[in-house]
Amino acid sequence: MTPYDTLPEWLRPVADTARTVRPEQLSRFLPPEAGGRESAVLVLFGEGPDGPDLLLIQRAATVSSHPGQPAFPGGAVDDTDADVVAAALREAEEETGLDPSGVHVFATLPALWLPPSGFVVTPVLGWWRAPSPIGVVDPGEVESVVRVPVAELLDPANRVSVSHPSGFVGPAFEVRGLLVWGFTAGLLSRLFALCGWERPWDASVLRPVPDVR
Repeated sequence: MTPYDTLPEWLRPVADTARTVRPEQLSRFLPPEAGGRESAVLVLFGEGPDGPDLLLIQRAATVSSHPGQPAFPGGAVDDTDADVVAAALREAEEETGLDPSGVHVFATLPALWLPPSGFVVTPVLGWWRAPSPIGVVDPGEVESVVRVPVAELLDPANRVSVSHPSGFVGPAFEVRGLLVWGFTAGLLSRLFALCGWERPWDASVLRPVPDVR
């Protein structure tokens, strides 16, 4: 049995997409040839009481990087990290209390550029084969931790666009009391479309980017 065979059938389209996806299919912001802080996020799929889900955090409003914004667990790669996978798992553990031993990392996506913070971000895809208790570890860093059902993210009624004073307009999700936007929403939106999961939604429904200051 291969690692692919250990994935639930519903998750295999994500693994299939990861094998061939090009960075420009995921974002128009591609890493510069030089510079940028190497970082990683954990895109963790699990199965909860409401079916397939994804693990998200809401950053505390007081942090310097993307304050108050829902996001994947993750952060900068440290010198002590073996690679981006190790960094994503370490950050997820530090932010949510997740036990990394219960996570099967099945792919990484191409590195992408996050211009506001200068990070070069590698999305690490994981299957939560043995879920562990999670919660806020440091309230100074994370406000909340939530498992969001994939069905709710795919529901057209929960999909909107957001507008930023800079002129940025992008996809977003209104789920579980959160407005998921920016890098996280953009990656999910592209990934869902490439996997064939996306359902038609009205991109003309517009929400302003929340003011967390």
